[in-house]
Amino acid sequence: MSTHPDSQGRPDAQAASPVPATAVRTTIRIMQMDCPTEEGLLRRKLGGMPGVHGMDFNLMQRVLTVSHQPALVGEVLAAIRSLDFTPELLDEAPTRVEASVQAPPRWWPLALGAGAALGAELAHGWGAPGWVAALLAVAAVMACGTTTFRKGCLALRHGNFNINALMSLAVTGAMVLGQWPEAAMVMVLFTLAELIEARSLDRARDAIQGLLQLAPERVTVRQADGRWQEVAASEVPIGARVRVRPGERIALDGTVVSGRSVVNQAPITGEGMPVDKAPGDEVYAGTVNGAGAFELTVTATLDGSTLARIVHAVSTAQGARAPTQRFVDRFAKVYTPAVLAVAVGVAVLPPWWMGGGWLDWVYKALVLLVIACPCALVISTPVTIVSGLAAAARQGILVKGGAYLEAGRSLRWMALDKTGTLTRGRPEQTDVLAWAGQEEARVCSLAASLAARSDHPVSRAIAAAAEVAGLPLHEVMHFEALAGRGVRGDIAGQTYWLGNHRLAGEQGVDSPELAARVQDLEAQGKTVVVLTVEGRVLALFGVADTLKESSREAVAELHALGVRTVMLTGDNVAVARAIGAELGIVEVQGGLLPDDKLRSIEARLGRSGGVGMVGDGINDAPALARADIGFAMGAAGTGTAIDTADVALMDDDLRKLPRFVRLSRRTHALLVQNIVLALGIKLVFLVLTVMGLGTMWMAVFADVGASLLVVGNGLRLLRVTGAR
Repeated sequence: MSTHPDSQGRPDAQAASPVPATAVRTTIRIMQMDCPTEEGLLRRKLGGMPGVHGMDFNLMQRVLTVSHQPALVGEVLAAIRSLDFTPELLDEAPTRVEASVQAPPRWWPLALGAGAALGAELAHGWGAPGWVAALLAVAAVMACGTTTFRKGCLALRHGNFNINALMSLAVTGAMVLGQWPEAAMVMVLFTLAELIEARSLDRARDAIQGLLQLAPERVTVRQADGRWQEVAASEVPIGARVRVRPGERIALDGTVVSGRSVVNQAPITGEGMPVDKAPGDEVYAGTVNGAGAFELTVTATLDGSTLARIVHAVSTAQGARAPTQRFVDRFAKVYTPAVLAVAVGVAVLPPWWMGGGWLDWVYKALVLLVIACPCALVISTPVTIVSGLAAAARQGILVKGGAYLEAGRSLRWMALDKTGTLTRGRPEQTDVLAWAGQEEARVCSLAASLAARSDHPVSRAIAAAAEVAGLPLHEVMHFEALAGRGVRGDIAGQTYWLGNHRLAGEQGVDSPELAARVQDLEAQGKTVVVLTVEGRVLALFGVADTLKESSREAVAELHALGVRTVMLTGDNVAVARAIGAELGIVEVQGGLLPDDKLRSIEARLGRSGGVGMVGDGINDAPALARADIGFAMGAAGTGTAIDTADVALMDDDLRKLPRFVRLSRRTHALLVQNIVLALGIKLVFLVLTVMGLGTMWMAVFADVGASLLVVGNGLRLLRVTGAR
């Protein structure tokens, strides 16, 4: 049970008044709550209780969160039990999704009821005495309709005309009117459809809950005496040393301390290729080790792991209603009373005004009542949204709510930070120009010998390139760092200088040719370093923050989707323009401070479509917060990014941006399809019923048939992959 102070301004809070600071939030699982009909009952029951300030419903996870005064926990639970529900208190830990097992549905009562209903149909068709068909019909209704009648009576007692209440009225009315076979078959079909729908909805729930199964429950941990012992993952503390065998799933986040291997990180980051892991590298719970073995130091408990945060974030996101879902909820509140009024009018007005048969028109009214239930309409949106959230999570895209998933389709501008987003975020040596016949390997070795003594990022890039090439380093004497210009040192009795163009000028070695080469490299966005000795130039080195392999493809795909790109960077304009031109970015803005990036985002808001901002979540925080959707890069293992970003890309692959836009557009398309299906089917059968052509069988198809169609259509998103 959660009893921490409530937060205000939640997107789906249903508070009737401002929530006091003393209020607490209690999280309750109700296994019987998986349809808007149960939500309506709970709102009506709890909404009028003094001291209850708000309710958040997550039907897909069957979770209700109630904001209330601390002393009311018992009363809230008692009120829920009075509705014939079984409440289960949950610990609302920030990183866990509790799994609750529901008893599998019993199929034998349905089979018994179906046999009795078929017998009633045959008895009626063969002209058997009426009491035979009636007896078989009552047996069918009792076999598979007891739960429906119990729920229906409870709903009617609380003034809620949900599907169970409407079905109970319709079946009772059909039996009163002597329609015994139809009453039996309608109840059997309704029960069958309810079971199928429940199984379909479980697929959407399992898409999220299945993530919990990615991490093993037990791990091999080194004990204080040096022994290795298998213990429960939930009991392993931070700092413990864990052994990971070849082919084993990793249970906890950690840092590799010994051994090497490759790890499949697709469950967390969505990366298609395994990633090399060596001492010092991070690994994540739920990922799969390759052929090597290694040991790691645990950096997060089971509840604090990256996997647990992802599961919690996606599960929580289901509770935030998307715009389409809010529209459907508002529409249903008007739609249901309106159709109920029409049904009453159909039952009363024609016999009264036109002298029609009362029983015939009452039958039509009962059919209308069953058709009218908005279950299919209301459930169509959460199923689709949850399926979209799960599909995104499988691709390493963590979407923090249905509102953002749906808003992605409207993006028309994507603002991108440069360093760490479009580029790798670290300088690399890109060019070596040996001067005047110098041997390239020799000048690289000399430059690296000086650079290895410096901690400047450019120097580290030159030293790293020599290390990769396997070049030897020379002993450096009398080393000196020259602030703002470079370094110098003696090698084998000669003094060498390694620094910028300004330092070369101070050594008197500048020339038009050197200046031209330097200008050419700088125009490409590269930092130029010159190696000189005794008034001679030995070599030029170009160093740059190199582009990620995915950047060019991602930008091209965004443009193909109609999303224009703009680079917002604090780097100098020349460097920014060079990189922007290489990538084909529409607009480039360089030399920006964080406030400048914020103003650039604000200038685009509300113009023509939504604006997204992609960054590392720290320097770009103001712009990320102000954009319609903020995307955090490389969020795997970064708790702050997962907790605060609207959308977190779990690795550094920018190609996930166009994937997100495509998924958002497909989600919206399915939402529209489901609304049209739900309303269209009901409209057709409403017209048929008013014309005298509708039957109770049609009513069942219009309700539960439409529900099955929209659920199945929404679940199609679970098959979405990274492909277009």
